[in-house]
Amino acid sequence: MSKADRIDETSPDLKTQLLERLKSVVPEAFSDGQLDLDRLAELAGDAVAAGPERYGLTWPGKRDAISMLQAPSRATLVPDRTESVNFDDAQHVFIEGENLEVLKLLYKSYFGRVKLIYIDPPYNTGNDFIYDDDFTDPLAAYLKQTGQMTEEGDLATSTPEKAGRLHSRWLSMMYPRLSMARQMLKDEGIILISINDAEAANLKQLCDEVFGPENFIAQMVWEKGRKNDAKLLSVGHEYILVYARLLSSLKEARTVWREEKPGAREIWDEYVQLRAKHGDDDKTVEAHLQLWYAALPKGIRRRNGVATSKSTRMGLGETIIFHGQGAGGQHMTSSILRQVYPARYQKQAGVLQLPRKCNQKSTLGS
Repeated sequence: MSKADRIDETSPDLKTQLLERLKSVVPEAFSDGQLDLDRLAELAGDAVAAGPERYGLTWPGKRDAISMLQAPSRATLVPDRTESVNFDDAQHVFIEGENLEVLKLLYKSYFGRVKLIYIDPPYNTGNDFIYDDDFTDPLAAYLKQTGQMTEEGDLATSTPEKAGRLHSRWLSMMYPRLSMARQMLKDEGIILISINDAEAANLKQLCDEVFGPENFIAQMVWEKGRKNDAKLLSVGHEYILVYARLLSSLKEARTVWREEKPGAREIWDEYVQLRAKHGDDDKTVEAHLQLWYAALPKGIRRRNGVATSKSTRMGLGETIIFHGQGAGGQHMTSSILRQVYPARYQKQAGVLQLPRKCNQKSTLGS
């Protein structure tokens, strides 16, 4: 059976599922089948936020966004075999449809199973001609929704608040989709979301609410092409927010994200060949490696210096290349290495080989 056939065609009732999970954990908080909030607060004790004022993100329409999240989908996924390639043996699925409805339909089959989700949502700039990228509420509709205007069109205040109409619909659109995405991630799964300055601040607060601020990993700056037509500052970047489903699970798994630097593999391969040929003759290995390195054409990356991953776990007999330019780390001379690693070490033209009994973590680079 292909993955396409294993997707459940119905959507769950998220509100019912939430109540069932609560009942399994705290059955004493239910009375006659209904959730007793006072009893739940009593059981939670000091963990319950008290008082009318609290920190958090709110906007007109948030309750409707929550209701939209909880409402089961009435849509159905229909296989399109005519537009598919090897439908019966396909290992991947391309789904076309309204994304919130699709997420709800995928919920049962992929709950807690997804490793990585990438989202490129509308930026709410009004400049995109492909899909709706302007979520600004009409002023009159926003004022009525927020109780600042009567149905007859009369203002209820002399100083109406208008700024929220620029962001409220966008937040209401994003909230249920991010919430569904979070539930489909594995505990060690992550989500990446592209955004620009228009909604970056709001997206960060929204993700803090949905994923928890403790699961924030980074806000990466992504450099894009510049048009050089700015009147003040040329903004040539956007952002990618990165959150984990459970950052603690990533830490427990000792997950490390690394990128091999250009040129490092060639140096390593040459060193391995020299070591295999000359064995423990360190001086010969060093001399040949220096000759090989000096003979490289000028201007190429590995000739100008190679910086490997700065955070390197050194285990039994592992050898790391630490020579490089622009790594941003501390230059570690032989004298420093002797202080940090009192055990015997060897250095061959930018290759540091730690003894087999050394199992420490260090920052290398220059």
